[in-house]
Amino acid sequence: MRYKIVTSMLLMLMAGCAQQPELAQPEPRKPDSYVVLMQNNDGSTGQIIVSDNFANSTTVDHAGLAVELNDPAAGSHELDKDKLANDFKEATSIRPPLPVSFLLYFKTGGTALTPESEALVPQVLREVENRQAPDVSIIGHTDTVGKAEVNEALALKRAQAIADMIEQAGIKTKDITVTSHGERNLLIKTADEVAEERNRRVEITVR
Repeated sequence: MRYKIVTSMLLMLMAGCAQQPELAQPEPRKPDSYVVLMQNNDGSTGQIIVSDNFANSTTVDHAGLAVELNDPAAGSHELDKDKLANDFKEATSIRPPLPVSFLLYFKTGGTALTPESEALVPQVLREVENRQAPDVSIIGHTDTVGKAEVNEALALKRAQAIADMIEQAGIKTKDITVTSHGERNLLIKTADEVAEERNRRVEITVR
């Protein structure tokens, strides 16, 4: 009988040793969300203030610094460039290209381009053609030679001549806007009746 009791107690002890309590597994850490300050196209940066419900906040005014949204009180830190590129690659891939501007100059008194500007026309056409839905703005200008009302009409003809080049190239555009500034917006300030090639121009902006 004693043998059986001892055996039973031993089995109970072994069973007790086998049933170890399971340790609670820590919940997987959720990916951090963060705010990062980026540089503007002109090289400048703005400023952001990240705060929580407990009045904790961090101010960021340097490009490339990030703040975790779940812990703004921890301050900012410099974000690894590879991580930044990877995290935002989808957003940047669908971002429309930046506007591109061109200046084309004209011979005096008409709509004929200078040889140097004539050579730039293929580049302008390629830029328009490479856009998915190009929006083109063309502004015509003149120098101060001649009457103001005549120059107003001449500047419009110059802008329209460039618009015609784009259309004749068979390039589909979302919109082409043609306007005239005549001699009212000189690139080079001159007196009246001064022939200045840099004022005889069109400004082309492709978006």
